[in-house]
Amino acid sequence: MSESRKPLTYAGAGVDIDAGNRLVDRIKPLARATRRPGADAELGGFGGLFDLKAAGFVDPILVAANDGVGTKVKIAIESGIYDTIGIDLVAMCVNDIVVQGAEPLLFLDYFAAGRLDVTVAAAVVEGIAAGCAESGCALVGGETAEMPGLYAGGDFDLAGFAVGAAERGTLLPRSGLKAGDGVYGLPSSGVHSNGFSLVRRIVAQSGVAWDQPAPFEPSRALGAALLTPTRLYVRPLLQVLKETKGVLALAHITGGGYPENLPRVLPAGLAAGLDLDAFAPPPVFSWLAAVGGVSEAEMLRTFNCGFGMAVFVAAEREGEARAALERAGLAPVLIGRLEASGGPRVAMRGRLAL
Repeated sequence: MSESRKPLTYAGAGVDIDAGNRLVDRIKPLARATRRPGADAELGGFGGLFDLKAAGFVDPILVAANDGVGTKVKIAIESGIYDTIGIDLVAMCVNDIVVQGAEPLLFLDYFAAGRLDVTVAAAVVEGIAAGCAESGCALVGGETAEMPGLYAGGDFDLAGFAVGAAERGTLLPRSGLKAGDGVYGLPSSGVHSNGFSLVRRIVAQSGVAWDQPAPFEPSRALGAALLTPTRLYVRPLLQVLKETKGVLALAHITGGGYPENLPRVLPAGLAAGLDLDAFAPPPVFSWLAAVGGVSEAEMLRTFNCGFGMAVFVAAEREGEARAALERAGLAPVLIGRLEASGGPRVAMRGRLAL
């Protein structure tokens, strides 16, 4: 080796192991705060452990889900607001667990960046821990990857992995879905975490900056308003499922909107007949549709348009199930009924009030 050539190091290549260690030390108390029966281990091991027996399960079926938050991350980066995007990450995973009738038990995250900024990463994990705590789900581990050359500057991306469980025989959807059963929508907190490539294109077209007042919510900056985190439906829905057998199926309204997600829980020969007049989309959706010139059909296929979860309720137990949903604070709205159909799996009638 030439004497004039300095020896190469990992830090010199752009990866700071010490920063990673500082991040782990900083987030350990956050993870510790999400402990629950079955999960007591500290961060730092090679894997996260969970004791199903200690959690009270007798004959469990495991249910796993993973997801990200898409280009909503880009709005967090460009607006400098990092403490809510982690809640989205958890919600996108655990909401998919609860729709199968399972209780989310443990969560792991993956944070990848071009350069590890400990303050930014810690803020993101703070949101992840908050989402886990609200869902009763233990943050048992994760991975931080610093990858210079793959991600630019302050860019980062997230992925989440959740595992839940349900006692054998209690999984959703239940058998017995039939024509006449009710379809109820549970209000969303906003756009949630889908369609943000279109959202960002519309924002660029509007000319409104992230730190300017949101046209649809002037009391907040546009970036903060669009970063409103995805609603966590887990605890109230688990409460409802304990109280009534009238809920036969659940559908998380994520990518693909209503045409793609409702049929995922329907047996052959049934369609969801939706009454769009029953929808009352929050102002953010009206603004997106107007500024982007987005058609009604495209809105319904891209966004939740006001309802982040659909609940399929047995007609003969509708009063009981609706009362349970209301007691849980879920504010159900009847948006349609199941009907016999050999054609499209979702039939839409009426018009969205955009």
